Amino acid sequence: MSFLLTHLAQVDIGEELKLKPGSGISSTEGYGSLGEFISAILPNVYMIAGLILLVLTIAGGFVIISSSGDPDKTGKGSKAITSAIAGFAIIFVSYWIIKLIEFLTGVQIFKTGV
Repeated sequence: MSFLLTHLAQVDIGEELKLKPGSGISSTEGYGSLGEFISAILPNVYMIAGLILLVLTIAGGFVIISSSGDPDKTGKGSKAITSAIAGFAIIFVSYWIIKLIEFLTGVQIFKTGV
């Protein structure tokens, strides 16, 4: 256990989180425009949203399984899963709207090479 903690403590989070290609958030000087900042943040936002959706789906399923037939608990679990599905639909549609904007305007919003 202590081996894992000592190795995890040595990770510089500021260098591991990438906002610009080749540099972490601790060494970023700034952005030339709001568009550059949004382009750097969006992939991270989608990743975090996906993790939240995964946790919400698993938690909702766990509540349904552990409810033992109690209608109130089953309803709460199914509501959590329904919310996760609705959140996934919103994220999915927003991603494709951004891709459509990229295609129509020729402006690259999602930068690659991070």
